[in-house]
Order: sequence, then C-alpha cells, then structure tokens
Amino acid sequence: MIPRSYVSEGFVLARRNFKEADRILDIYSKDKGKVSLIAKGIRRPGSRKRGHLEIFSRIKFQAISGKGMGIMTEVETIDDFESLRKSIKKVSLAYYFVEVLSKATHEGEGNIELYNFISDLMEKLKTAKKLKDLRLEFVTQLLKILGYWPRDKELPSPDAKLDEVIERQIYSKRVGKMMLE
Repeated sequence: MIPRSYVSEGFVLARRNFKEADRILDIYSKDKGKVSLIAKGIRRPGSRKRGHLEIFSRIKFQAISGKGMGIMTEVETIDDFESLRKSIKKVSLAYYFVEVLSKATHEGEGNIELYNFISDLMEKLKTAKKLKDLRLEFVTQLLKILGYWPRDKELPSPDAKLDEVIERQIYSKRVGKMMLE
C-alpha cells in the first residue's frame, strides 16, 4: 500500500485563491516534481501557514495525497529569498524562472537534477551581477536537463527553442528581457 502522507521540500511556483479561505499552490518538489496542493484555511487572518507560502520561496512541507488534489498539512520556510525582493530586476528574473519552470514541467514528473539546478540558480541570483547571463544559463540548462536539446551541443537560440517547447505565452518574458537590458 502506498503511503498517503509524505514530506518533501520545494519551490512555490504559483498560488491562486480557492473557495472562501483556501488556496491552491503549485510547487516544484524535490521528490515528485510539480504538484498542486490545497492549503486549507490559509487565507484566514490567524493562519500559521500564511507567511510561508510566498512565490519562489523554498519550503519544507507535509502533504496528504488523495483521490483528487493533495492537501498541505504542514509547512515551514527554508529560504524566502528576502534579499532578492529588494531588487526589482532580481524579483523580475525570479518570477521569470518560476513561470518558465511551471510551464515547461508537468505534474508528477520528478527530476532531482532539475530541482538541484533551480536551487543552485536561486542561490546564484542572490549575489549575481550579470542577470542577463544568468537568464541565458537558466533557459539553456533547463532545455538540456528536460531533454529538449543534447547536452554536448551548443544552443544557438535558447529563447526561440524555449518558445517552441512551451507553446504558450510567457507573461514575464517581456518584462524580464526589458529589465535586464
């Protein structure tokens, strides 16, 4: 029998309101890849989970998987990347990272190499000076890790290949590119 409860860590990719006091969270987790979880009662003023679930925060969480969407039962912040939030350019790039990651990955496809890459990338972003180079590194490595481009070949146009792979509009792309120029 598969255990219903599990503990993992991950990055908050997106959140949206659900019902009166709940929120649906998209998380890229270390073990299960992208997962969507319901955080019950998170929008209530006295919720203890509320401050831990900011977008692109790295969290440790416990969840229960069920027939439908899983339910988050516990959460704690590992890193909220507070230093990034002081720079509009770094925040813009972090939002770009999580939006692309969200659109390029599918629910339940775990990839520990990708998780470790994102973790390292977010740490680099804290001290990075050349944000344009970091954005290109992200796109190139993401495409290679996900298998859309051979690892030993040079990628001539990472943005064009990313657009082809995702097949959807990336809203933060325009902002991200303009902010970095």
